[in-house]
Amino acid sequence: MTDTAIRAEAPPNVAAASSREAILRRMRGSDAIFHFVTRLAAITVLVVLGGGIAALVFGAWPAMQTFGFGFLTSGSWNPVTEQFGAVAPMYGTIVTAVIAMVVAVPISLMIALFLTDLCPMWLRRPIGIAIELLAGIPSIIYGIWGLFVFAPFLQTTLQPALIDLFGNVPVLSNLFAGPPYGIGVLTAGLILAIMVLPLVTSISRDVFDTVPPVLKEAAYGVGCTTWEVFRYVVLPYTRVGVVGGFMLGLGRALGETMAVTFVIGNAHRISASVLAPGTTISATIANEFTEAVGDLYTSSLILLALILFVITFIVLAISRWLLSRVERRIG
Repeated sequence: MTDTAIRAEAPPNVAAASSREAILRRMRGSDAIFHFVTRLAAITVLVVLGGGIAALVFGAWPAMQTFGFGFLTSGSWNPVTEQFGAVAPMYGTIVTAVIAMVVAVPISLMIALFLTDLCPMWLRRPIGIAIELLAGIPSIIYGIWGLFVFAPFLQTTLQPALIDLFGNVPVLSNLFAGPPYGIGVLTAGLILAIMVLPLVTSISRDVFDTVPPVLKEAAYGVGCTTWEVFRYVVLPYTRVGVVGGFMLGLGRALGETMAVTFVIGNAHRISASVLAPGTTISATIANEFTEAVGDLYTSSLILLALILFVITFIVLAISRWLLSRVERRIG
């Protein structure tokens, strides 16, 4: 008797059970494949990360052996005598990132509040598209614009005004000491602020949209102003997202290369004035890696890359710690 005849003579419940069993076997097989693919993807990420760290450590090892901990405390950078130190690039990286976040975060929060609560509907979409376009502009375009347009503008307007305004103030006179070069640490920080602003604004706008309207209406109902609603209702409700957006913006500011390279001046020195030229870790690597002659020179640049990786890792770890504290406080 053929299989077709056997299946035809089989009771309906037996045929249905065998069909369900076949479907379950097929689903179990596809589920096993899916689990394998996802596990492989996760392992691939760890392997790539570990390989990158291993490559940085291996490449930086000659410089680590030669300079040791003194690499982190020396301000010297002389390829001729092969004396290298990371203080100036580290200083420039941190200062430009701090300037960027101090300028960008308040403006981003105000823009996000305007778009979610105050902006007319007909204007909301054009402003949102403009912010997205700012986020999509390549960094080299920001660098060219900063060098040929923004830096000359600052040289003739903002920087002389800051020098005159704070010239007789004890501490600020050193912070804004001239002459106005146009390019420098302040210019790089402001360029970074413009680049970070769309990212922080987009994240803040999205998290502000999650605030239940009933909370805002209740606050307005008891007589709160728009600022009070923003301060006591919107920000507390969305602080996890706001902190996350801040940390993402800080990560971008720390690692930005091309735009900073154009406008920071690329001088391996530390100055108390933010108007003076400086350098960052990423700008130093971009400027000098192709010109590095000798193993120690190349190894020193790779060691700078490793330091930047460690700084970024520390920032991410602090952000996760802050987010966990906020979540525990909310929960």
